[in-house]
Amino acid sequence: QVQLVESGGGLVQPGGSLTLSCAASGSIFDIYVMDWYRQAPGKQRELVASQSSGEPNYADSVKGRFTMWRDNTKNAAYLQMNSLKPEDTAVYFCHADRIRAVSLNYYSGDYWGRGTQVTVSS
Repeated sequence: QVQLVESGGGLVQPGGSLTLSCAASGSIFDIYVMDWYRQAPGKQRELVASQSSGEPNYADSVKGRFTMWRDNTKNAAYLQMNSLKPEDTAVYFCHADRIRAVSLNYYSGDYWGRGTQVTVSS
C-alpha cells in the first residue's frame, strides 16, 4: 500500500513564503506523476502544479510564484510558494498516479494525502 503525507503548511503573511513537502511511503519502485492540488473553503479542488517525466506545469494563478520539484530517490515532491496572497489560502493536497511497486506491477488507482493547511493572512 502507498501513503502520501504532506507537511510544511502554516500561517504566513501576504508576500511571504512557504515550502510544502510530500513524502510517499510503501513498497514503491517509482512514481510517474506527482501533483499538488488545493481546495479553498466553498470551492472545488484545483490543480496547482503537476510533474511527470519533464518540467512541471503550473496553474496560471501560481505561475512565476510557485515552484515544484521532485526527488525521485526519496519518492518526494516539494512546492516552494513565494509572494503568497490571501487567495492562496487553502488545504494543499499531494496526489500521485501510476505508481509501480518493487514488483514492477502498477498499483491500482491513484493516491492522495490528507492535506496541509496554508493560511495567508495579516
